[in-house]
Amino acid sequence: MTIETITIYHNPSCSKSREALQILEQNMIQLNIIEYLDTPPSKNEIINIIKKLDLAPVELLRTSEKAYTEANFQSHLMSDDEIIDAIAKHPSLLQRPIVIGKNKAIIGRPPIKVLDIIFA
Repeated sequence: MTIETITIYHNPSCSKSREALQILEQNMIQLNIIEYLDTPPSKNEIINIIKKLDLAPVELLRTSEKAYTEANFQSHLMSDDEIIDAIAKHPSLLQRPIVIGKNKAIIGRPPIKVLDIIFA
């Protein structure tokens, strides 16, 4: 049996992200931890995340972030491509934590949802 590496897009200052990471570590999962504020995902990586999440790009957008209000974004007026560009330029707009397995991804809210990747 091949052990799959799970990737987590992690923000250490976020309590939900820390809880999700702890759940993954407690289950002895082989992890690739990406602190996405330090290592932002590229536009192509964001597109791949969206495909694995099977969500609309707007659902990946954190509208409560300072970067969202400061840039005067209006998600209801933005195209999918504009939303993806905004997240690529302002990684704090990315929902967190995002946990990715081989063929699936989830947003770990609530954190216990990360078990869906482990036991999928």
